[in-house]
Parts: sequence; C-alpha cells; structure tokens
Amino acid sequence: MIVNQDRFNCAISLFDKLNSKDPNREIFDRKEQPKELLYAERISTMLKSYVLNPSETLQLAARCQHIQRWKIKRINFPMTKSGYYQWRRNLRDFHAKTANTVLREVGYEKDIIDRVCSLVKKEGLQSDNEVQTLEDVVVLVFLENYLEEFIHSHGNFDETKIMDILSKSLRKMTTKGRQAILTMIKIPPSLLPVIKKVLD
Repeated sequence: MIVNQDRFNCAISLFDKLNSKDPNREIFDRKEQPKELLYAERISTMLKSYVLNPSETLQLAARCQHIQRWKIKRINFPMTKSGYYQWRRNLRDFHAKTANTVLREVGYEKDIIDRVCSLVKKEGLQSDNEVQTLEDVVVLVFLENYLEEFIHSHGNFDETKIMDILSKSLRKMTTKGRQAILTMIKIPPSLLPVIKKVLD
C-alpha cells in the first residue's frame, strides 16, 4: 500500500525526469525515447505484472534501478573481470545515492529511504524476498527486450557462450521467475530454442 500517493508520484516523476536526460536513445513504438527512461518504465510494468500489490519501497526501487546509468561508463574501468565487477559496484552505489537524494527531497522517512537503497543495491539476494523479486523482474525485462540486441552487438558469441551467459542470469532467479520466462514474456523466436535448452 502506498501511504502518500502524491509523494510517491512526485518521486517517480523526479526519477523519470533524471532518466529523460539520457543522451542514448532507443526506438520503441516508432518513437525515439531516452534509453534509461524506457528501461525504468519496462521494469515498473513488469513488476506489476509479476507481483500482486508490490510494496511502495519495491516500486520505488524498481523505477530507479538504472537511474542515470550512462554517467558511470564501463570504459572508465579496466576491461577485465575484476574491472567489470568494480564498474557494477560503482553503478549500484551511484544509483542508491541518487535515489537517496530524490527520496529525501520529496520527504520520505529514513527507514523507507534505507530500504529502497538496499533494494537498489540488491543486498540480501537469495535471502530477501523483495530483492529476489526485483532480480527476477530485471532478468525478465532483459530477456524480453535486450538479449537479442546484446547478442547482435557481440557477433563473436557462439551458442555455448550465449548459454553460459543465460545460465548465469537464470541461476539468480527463483523457480517462479524461471517459469515466467516461458509463460509471461515474449521471447524473440530466434532465441527461444537456446533459452529452452538452458531451462531444461
């Protein structure tokens, strides 16, 4: 239940305003849109389809998962496995800090802000039900909207490499999340066979 609808709407609006500044664009429904704004909307929509009555904190965390992600560039970190994880940690901290600033600005209490930031940083994955739910939603959105583009941008990936990437993502999901892959989202036909292989 949302305690104060006006406050909640204001936070969502501010998150979206920040994401609308994304210089990266994506064509969707024949319109060019800021990439991270579109991503945030997809995450929110998927969350509401996946969970009945998600909490206010979970909805807020979902909306700012990638807030202003373009500001922390992968190229600024070593192109190694450890560099990748360093980049991801910096992203999580940046997203949480940005969320903290927005939520304080609209008047949220510290305990709510702390909870949203914890969800954004995925603290307690596999032990916290809401963090796990958010992870399921993130993977579902990736599979439906971004996997095909990701594979095309890495033309050197063969089926074995793709299956390895998928396996790592699916390992983070719950049984419910994995079942939703074939029942709730639209998988590009060309990718359906390899996804089914990983799910078997």
